[in-house]
Amino acid sequence: MKESYLPTLLQLRLLVGFLGERAQFSWWPTAFYEASSRLFLEPVFSKTSRLAQYHGMLEAARLLHDEHLSVGSYHLFRLPEEVEQDLHAIVQTKLGEEIASQVPRDKEAALYALKRLTSTSTASSVGPTAIGNIKDLGSPDIVKAIAGTYLSAFSHNAKTYPYLVS
Repeated sequence: MKESYLPTLLQLRLLVGFLGERAQFSWWPTAFYEASSRLFLEPVFSKTSRLAQYHGMLEAARLLHDEHLSVGSYHLFRLPEEVEQDLHAIVQTKLGEEIASQVPRDKEAALYALKRLTSTSTASSVGPTAIGNIKDLGSPDIVKAIAGTYLSAFSHNAKTYPYLVS
């Protein structure tokens, strides 16, 4: 994977993670990106509350996707280990803080930001949706297809689980 796509992938993960939470589309029952969550997390994780937010959302989204997809497939919230490590490292940098701070905390603005990451047209799909091969993860077309699939699902109040095969 080309490293230049990691920030976009992180942005996509954060947008979908935020939109999937309880207050937006309620795909998973968490509220890590609500304002009140920082008040809860900061006393416990004083130096790493942003990382705790990220990993809390990530695990909730990962669980839901894993329940609907086959073992061995990859999805936005479960990528190859080296990519996961790279994303984890970025989250802890100034770049990661900047990307996280730019994710809108309002449903409509987040949908608009997601739309900016998509290709022009994406077919609507429900449930597991094959997007391509994991070796093509660095391709802008794959990232756009994943973003478009989620945007379509959120727009139609449906759940979809785009995945990549090895």
